Amino acid sequence: MSELIPLLKEPPPKKRGSRKLMLILVLLFLILLSILFFNSNISKVSVVTIEGEQFTKETDIRNTASVRPGDAFFGTMASTVEQRISSLGSVKQAKVEKTFPGQIRIIVEEFPAVAFEMDDAGRLSAILASGTIIEADTGSAVVDKPVLSGWRKDDPIKKKLCQALAAIPAQELNQLSEISPSPTESYPDRIRIYTRSGFEVITAASLLKDKLLTLNSVVEERAPGRVTLLLADTYSPFQTESEEGEQKEGTEAP
Repeated sequence: MSELIPLLKEPPPKKRGSRKLMLILVLLFLILLSILFFNSNISKVSVVTIEGEQFTKETDIRNTASVRPGDAFFGTMASTVEQRISSLGSVKQAKVEKTFPGQIRIIVEEFPAVAFEMDDAGRLSAILASGTIIEADTGSAVVDKPVLSGWRKDDPIKKKLCQALAAIPAQELNQLSEISPSPTESYPDRIRIYTRSGFEVITAASLLKDKLLTLNSVVEERAPGRVTLLLADTYSPFQTESEEGEQKEGTEAP
């Protein structure tokens, strides 16, 4: 006896076309959303702030950074901006912080000032540890470093002197009031220093760092006078008016 075998129903065909269409629509939506986002104000730089500058002009930092409101926020690389700003001779290092949406903060660390210089017109310039000379604001600048006077603009000794001053602690550097060149054949880099405590010091730019300890000892233990710190170290006190008068009388006496 033969049995009837039931017919198997064929599975309905998969709707592959509809899935592909859905995937294409999703991709198009994401692309459209990305285009709208990157063309909106939220994806652009809105504010650029600069902090830490004292001698470097803010406009110079902004121009060197080349970042302005309206630039693409995600297209601005912090490391690239940092390298640009660090190329300024007055900047020791720079740090760039990005905060979404649209905020860029530039933090600048400058080379410290080791001296000041004033030209014949009364314009004050700061000489930084890097050797860079920057015009300072005469009205707001605090002249707490030695003032260089009588130096030629291109004097190579001045650069060596600034390097020596950069190695001196700030507290000791502040005690030096004025430094001028006083070269001789034996010491082409000889300098004359006036301290804020009233001493007149003769030394050399190449010896300044090593002779500073001796100078500090003399300043602490002696009355204001003339100090020579070269191959040999000498000290002589300034003569008072009465001593000068007595010396003149002794010279004039028969």
